[in-house]
Amino acid sequence: MPAPRPTSLSLFAAALAERLPGTWTSEYHRYRTFEDQFPTIKRLWDAGHVDYIVSQYALGHDAVLTGPGDEQLYVTDRPLYRHQFVVAPLEPEDVKPHQIAPVREPDGIAVPNDPARAAAAITRRLMPRYRTALDAVRNNALRQPEPPHRQPAPEVAQTLTLIWYPDGVVGAPNKTVPKEARGVLFGCRFQYSPHEAAFVLPASYSAKEQALLVQLAAHRLTAQGIGVNFRRAAPLSPPATTSAAPSTAPVAAAPKPAARR
Repeated sequence: MPAPRPTSLSLFAAALAERLPGTWTSEYHRYRTFEDQFPTIKRLWDAGHVDYIVSQYALGHDAVLTGPGDEQLYVTDRPLYRHQFVVAPLEPEDVKPHQIAPVREPDGIAVPNDPARAAAAITRRLMPRYRTALDAVRNNALRQPEPPHRQPAPEVAQTLTLIWYPDGVVGAPNKTVPKEARGVLFGCRFQYSPHEAAFVLPASYSAKEQALLVQLAAHRLTAQGIGVNFRRAAPLSPPATTSAAPSTAPVAAAPKPAARR
């Protein structure tokens, strides 16, 4: 834990609130565990050293200043700098993630433990970019109240499944290829192989060329309203091995010895 400070955080935050322009209040919090501070620090609007501090140090306390227009500032110790504190904006609570994500973080600053000098630094360096970011977020909220969720694909009457085969060929059995898709496949270098009864993209094309041609075919087919699936062929089963069957042929009898006369 950081060493005790000559100025306590609670007293500093209260004095700071009195010196910021407008009407500000200060609320001091002390935490029993590191996790207890998460509801506050997850709203930290900072991508710099203040975010690093709260993620690396168990500071045990903080203060939140609330000002006009629901502006909120997070205040806590600056470890290793006994005569400084850090101040950073908090994200507004009444907006949605898609409204705040495009806006650059206004970031926080380090300030001296003198409330008057700290208030001057905050007013001059922090508040202008904080208010600019707030305005941008609220404008996003007006223009796009709901998130731009991706729409599902429309239902299609026909689909084509392209298959990657173990020998490097990409293709599809002829009987599974819709008639409307055949011209597209020919235009994307697929060939009809009669003895295989399939449309194939030969393995003689490089992997990069195959990828580009398959992508082109998929783009053209979906533009025509034909769905495209991709699958990998099942590996070929090894030929079954059979053990030699025991011979059933009769064994010739050994010749009998000649009789003595």
